[in-house]
Amino acid sequence: MSERRSARELLALVTDAGSFRELPVPRRESAPDGPLAWQGYDASRARAAGRTGEEESVVCGSAEVDGSPAVLLAFEFGFLGGSLGERTGDRLEAAYAHAREHRLPVVPLIATGGSRMQEGMLALTQLQRVARQSALTREAGLPQIAVLRDPTTGGGWATLGAGADVVLALSGAQVGFAGSRVRPPDADPAAYTSQAQLAAGSADAVVRPEELKPVLGLWLRLLSRGAAGADADPGSAGGAGARAAGIAPAPVPAALGGGGLPRTGWEAVLRARAAGRPRAGAYLDAYFSARAALVGDRCGGTDEDGMLCGFGERDGRTVAYAAQTGAATRPAGYRTAARLIRLADRLGVPVLTLVDTPGAANDAEAERQGAGAAIAEVFGAVAAARVPVTTLVVGEGGSGGALALAAPGNTWAVPDSYFSVIAPELAAAILKRPPEEVEATAGQLRIRPQDLVELGVVRGISGP
Repeated sequence: MSERRSARELLALVTDAGSFRELPVPRRESAPDGPLAWQGYDASRARAAGRTGEEESVVCGSAEVDGSPAVLLAFEFGFLGGSLGERTGDRLEAAYAHAREHRLPVVPLIATGGSRMQEGMLALTQLQRVARQSALTREAGLPQIAVLRDPTTGGGWATLGAGADVVLALSGAQVGFAGSRVRPPDADPAAYTSQAQLAAGSADAVVRPEELKPVLGLWLRLLSRGAAGADADPGSAGGAGARAAGIAPAPVPAALGGGGLPRTGWEAVLRARAAGRPRAGAYLDAYFSARAALVGDRCGGTDEDGMLCGFGERDGRTVAYAAQTGAATRPAGYRTAARLIRLADRLGVPVLTLVDTPGAANDAEAERQGAGAAIAEVFGAVAAARVPVTTLVVGEGGSGGALALAAPGNTWAVPDSYFSVIAPELAAAILKRPPEEVEATAGQLRIRPQDLVELGVVRGISGP
């Protein structure tokens, strides 16, 4: 269990000194003991107010976090377990409306046990209000970054938490749809932790409290900048579609490997497969001055061994990236990349993709995890993107598993790379050729960078 802080204590921890301004509180007339006339409900609320100094289970306001402005929704767990009732819904709705009016990102700082039983179904329907406000905020092209505190359970997790664009979880926090009092008696408690949600692809990072302010500040800076540096006004009305037309593409990264162009197709294959050549991590480090990782497909999986996704800072602009690492890409990797591209498109951020894979994972488990559907998601996300996508082939370009990430009309290659309809060995096998003809087959496929330029598959070859 993580250290529990009150709403005000957490706000003091993450906001810049003196910057927090609490939003006006909507007033609602209520019947004695609430809408259900639950005996003793008024007394419970009075005791909670006396203990916490708050009138409700959430404190909403605007502030700066490491210099980045945002609207923060801080839950007070000491007030009836941070539960959501009608008055909570009123405050959240007003805060989201304020964020849209002033074009500010929204940061829910969640600590809740769920909906308030003393208000029955009227409390549960507050989740629909929250979901609507979140949807309107997405449509406005504004980011939502959730912070999961201890505990984050029930509808608060299923709307404000899991529905956010980026999910940061405090170390040691209890996180799960089912709270500790309603789980099956034989449930493994380790499944209901921030670390377990990270492993399952439902959170992007586990953060210690003392790290939260700089981490949250970086995310706010990256996601709030949107199309800054482009010709379009990032604050104009109309959402990402109106902004996308003026967004400059991400610059093509410089090639990091040495040597000239390969003489033969087989030489191109060998150089692309060389163990010592630069991989995605080296390219991202050279390209960005700062970056933050987006982890997980939100469907139960991660593939950090095969795909690196996130947002980075380059020359004062934000660029989203999806980069294959040289391994066979698994379904979770493709779904994470699709999630990244769709988010960047909504926020008006250009995208950089790095292609480097022998192909999509094709083992039985990958098929059970929906490999075809996951690859289709990426093809669809790239095809539908309104923001510019820039692609650099930095190693192996193996078949459709590589092509899914490639931007039509804006794909480039480095000298130590190749791009092929299929690996030369597999092509020879399909054509029933003996192993000694693999090298000749590589030449026939015309997979060298210079061949790809001539064929019009790539625009050009990136130099040092």
